[in-house]
Amino acid sequence: MATIDVTEENFEQTVTGEGITLVDAWADWCGPCKRFAPVYEKASEEHPDATFAKLDTDANPQITARYGITSIPTMHVFKDGEIVKTLVGAMPKPKLVKEIEPFVG
Repeated sequence: MATIDVTEENFEQTVTGEGITLVDAWADWCGPCKRFAPVYEKASEEHPDATFAKLDTDANPQITARYGITSIPTMHVFKDGEIVKTLVGAMPKPKLVKEIEPFVG
Protein backbone atom coordinates (compact mmCIF):
# COMPACT_ATOMS: atom_id res chain seq x y z
CA MET A 1 0.00 0.00 0.00
CA ALA A 2 1.35 3.40 -0.86
CA THR A 3 1.47 6.21 1.66
CA ILE A 4 -1.51 8.49 2.17
CA ASP A 5 -1.54 12.19 3.01
CA VAL A 6 -3.17 13.19 6.28
CA THR A 7 -4.51 16.66 7.01
CA GLU A 8 -6.51 18.44 9.69
CA GLU A 9 -9.62 16.97 8.06
CA ASN A 10 -8.70 13.26 8.07
CA PHE A 11 -5.94 12.88 10.67
CA GLU A 12 -8.08 11.75 13.62
CA GLN A 13 -10.08 9.30 11.55
CA THR A 14 -6.87 7.83 10.14
CA VAL A 15 -4.93 7.36 13.39
CA THR A 16 -7.82 6.29 15.63
CA GLY A 17 -8.78 3.34 13.46
CA GLU A 18 -8.05 -0.21 14.47
CA GLY A 19 -4.58 -1.52 13.73
CA ILE A 20 -1.22 0.10 13.10
CA THR A 21 -0.82 3.55 11.56
CA LEU A 22 2.58 5.15 11.02
CA VAL A 23 2.67 8.92 10.53
CA ASP A 24 5.74 10.59 9.04
CA ALA A 25 5.80 14.31 9.89
CA TRP A 26 7.78 16.21 7.25
CA ALA A 27 8.15 19.53 5.43
CA ASP A 28 9.03 20.37 1.85
CA TRP A 29 12.06 22.46 2.86
CA CYS A 30 13.55 19.66 5.02
CA GLY A 31 16.50 17.87 3.38
CA PRO A 32 16.50 14.87 5.74
CA CYS A 33 12.74 14.51 5.17
CA LYS A 34 13.30 14.29 1.42
CA ARG A 35 16.03 11.67 1.87
CA PHE A 36 13.80 9.63 4.20
CA ALA A 37 10.71 9.76 1.95
CA PRO A 38 11.74 6.92 -0.43
CA VAL A 39 12.72 4.72 2.53
CA TYR A 40 9.32 5.30 4.14
CA GLU A 41 7.52 4.71 0.83
CA LYS A 42 9.34 1.41 0.28
CA ALA A 43 8.45 0.27 3.81
CA SER A 44 4.79 1.08 3.10
CA GLU A 45 4.87 -1.16 0.04
CA GLU A 46 6.42 -4.02 2.04
CA HIS A 47 3.94 -3.82 4.94
CA PRO A 48 0.46 -3.59 3.40
CA ASP A 49 -1.31 -4.49 6.66
CA ALA A 50 -0.32 -1.17 8.24
CA THR A 51 -1.37 2.33 7.21
CA PHE A 52 1.53 4.62 6.30
CA ALA A 53 0.61 8.29 6.36
CA LYS A 54 2.50 11.53 5.67
CA LEU A 55 1.80 14.76 7.54
CA ASP A 56 3.01 18.04 6.04
CA THR A 57 3.87 20.00 9.19
CA ASP A 58 3.75 23.38 7.44
CA ALA A 59 0.26 22.77 6.06
CA ASN A 60 -1.06 21.27 9.32
CA PRO A 61 0.30 23.35 12.23
CA GLN A 62 -2.47 22.39 14.66
CA ILE A 63 -1.63 18.69 14.48
CA THR A 64 2.07 19.50 14.63
CA ALA A 65 1.53 21.48 17.84
CA ARG A 66 -0.87 18.97 19.39
CA TYR A 67 1.69 16.17 19.07
CA GLY A 68 4.65 18.34 20.09
CA ILE A 69 6.55 17.84 16.85
CA THR A 70 9.56 20.13 17.04
CA SER A 71 12.04 18.21 14.88
CA ILE A 72 11.45 16.63 11.53
CA PRO A 73 11.28 14.07 10.25
CA THR A 74 9.39 12.60 13.20
CA MET A 75 7.46 9.38 12.93
CA HIS A 76 4.72 8.31 15.33
CA VAL A 77 3.52 4.72 15.42
CA PHE A 78 -0.13 4.49 16.48
CA LYS A 79 -1.77 1.25 17.57
CA ASP A 80 -5.55 1.39 17.84
CA GLY A 81 -5.36 5.18 18.19
CA GLU A 82 -2.58 5.36 20.82
CA ILE A 83 1.04 6.36 20.19
CA VAL A 84 3.22 3.35 20.97
CA LYS A 85 6.52 4.63 19.55
CA THR A 86 8.08 7.87 18.36
CA LEU A 87 11.16 8.05 16.15
CA VAL A 88 12.95 11.29 15.37
CA GLY A 89 15.29 11.79 12.44
CA ALA A 90 15.85 10.23 9.05
CA MET A 91 17.10 6.67 9.09
CA PRO A 92 18.24 4.08 6.59
CA LYS A 93 15.85 1.29 5.69
CA PRO A 94 17.46 -1.40 7.90
CA LYS A 95 17.04 0.80 10.99
CA LEU A 96 13.46 1.73 10.07
CA VAL A 97 12.56 -1.93 9.57
CA LYS A 98 14.15 -2.86 12.92
CA GLU A 99 12.19 -0.11 14.70
CA ILE A 100 8.79 -0.87 13.18
CA GLU A 101 9.04 -4.66 12.86
CA PRO A 102 7.47 -5.32 16.30
CA PHE A 103 4.37 -3.45 15.14
CA VAL A 104 4.02 -4.35 11.48
CA GLY A 105 5.26 -7.94 11.59
